[in-house]
Parts: sequence; structure tokens; C-alpha cells
Amino acid sequence: MWDPAKYLDYGDLRARPFFELVARVEAEAPRRVVDLGCGPGNLTVTLARRWPDAVVEAIDSSPEMVAAAREAGVAAREGDVNEWTPRPDTDVVVTNAVLQWVPEHRELLRRWVGELPSGAWLAMQVPGNMSAPSHTLTRRLAASPEWAERLEGVVLREDDAVDTPQQYADLFADLGCAVDAWETTYNQPLTGENAVLEWISGTALRPVRAALPDADWEAFRAQLAPLLEEAYPPRVDGTTWFPFRRVFAVARVP
Repeated sequence: MWDPAKYLDYGDLRARPFFELVARVEAEAPRRVVDLGCGPGNLTVTLARRWPDAVVEAIDSSPEMVAAAREAGVAAREGDVNEWTPRPDTDVVVTNAVLQWVPEHRELLRRWVGELPSGAWLAMQVPGNMSAPSHTLTRRLAASPEWAERLEGVVLREDDAVDTPQQYADLFADLGCAVDAWETTYNQPLTGENAVLEWISGTALRPVRAALPDADWEAFRAQLAPLLEEAYPPRVDGTTWFPFRRVFAVARVP
């Protein structure tokens, strides 16, 4: 279950990679713009403002996120990216911080390139921090004797959940696309108590939250909090620096 309110914590910081991704899309007058994994719709509305004459298609697998997007004025619908197929007039596809949850996303990218019209743009961004302490400590705690049985079957993202920029560049280039791929690490200035824990509670910890009843969830968080604080010590001014690596690729379909 996704919590839109929790996801929108640090909304400005979470949005920055989206804007840097979309800025590389040079479509002038697309007919249809698709936001795969639209979340609460706060970023989808900016696509509609940039391309006011386009049909904006917004899809998310979470009923809670779709409901929040609709409240924001986005005509979102529930859907699975694995099953999505572009319509013939789809000129821009944006998938922002979604494909890390989809193990078979490389094959999806190849299929979409084959189905999109010539000249269409496909823009993707995924987190590249699965080997960071925020994720390795979570996986270690989840696998500990106290939690392993209760979290059996819960899938937490491993280091190989996403590829490097060069690997995505090769994938698209092999399909004949013009491609721009890069990575950026943002040093996010987080504030407040248990800042990193609160940040990942809206994203990386979502599978843990979905698997545990309330009391167990709070107990898991209480055990994880000091581990994260040791790995990400707050400054005396209350700021906690959180390195936030992202991987980007923008491809133009031949």
C-alpha cells in the first residue's frame, strides 16, 4: 500500500530528478503524453502544463495513488506497467522512479521501443542507491532471525534492481535509438528526527509496511532508526545529508 501523504514528504526534493529528466525531452507538440507510475499526480500536472494540447494519460498500480491523483485533477487510472501498451499516437512516455520495482523492465523497454511511433520519446529515471546503507541496513534487519519469518516473501530491492547509465545507453542504442543516459547523486538536506527513516518510509520501506501489522511496523522502525542514524549522522544544525543517486535515460525512437 502506498501512502500519498508520506510519499509527498520532501516533495520538492523528490521532484527534482523528474524535472531534470523531462527537461531532456525535446518533443514540441506531442499528441499523447503518458506518465507511467504517476503517483499522486503532483508531477503529472506539470506535463499537462508543458504540453497543453496533448492528451495526458496517467497510470499507477496503487489505488491510493490513483485516488490522490484524481483529487489533484489528473484523469488517472489503475494499471500495471507490465501490461501497458502505447496507443498509436503516443509521442512521449515518462516513467519516473517506477521501473526499479519491475524486474523484467529491460524487456519492457525493448517492447515499448518497438511499439512506439517513429520519433517518440521515452524518458526513464530510477534510483541507483540500492547498495547504500539505507537499503543494505533495511535488508539486513529484515533478514534477521526476529523478522525473517514475518517478512518471508517480501521483496526488497537488491543491488541489481537497476542498471548503470551505460547499460541503459547500450540497450537503447542497440535498438537504433538516439539516447542520452547519465547519473546524478543529490546530497539531499533532510531535517527532523529520524530523517532518513522518514524518507525511506515513503518508498523503500513500502513492502515492509504492507506486510506488517501496525505494532510490528512500529517495532521494525524503532530497530532500524538507530542503525540509520549511525550511518547518516545528523549535523549539529539538525541537517542530515542523504546521498540520493539517480540513473536517467532519454531515448528517441528511430
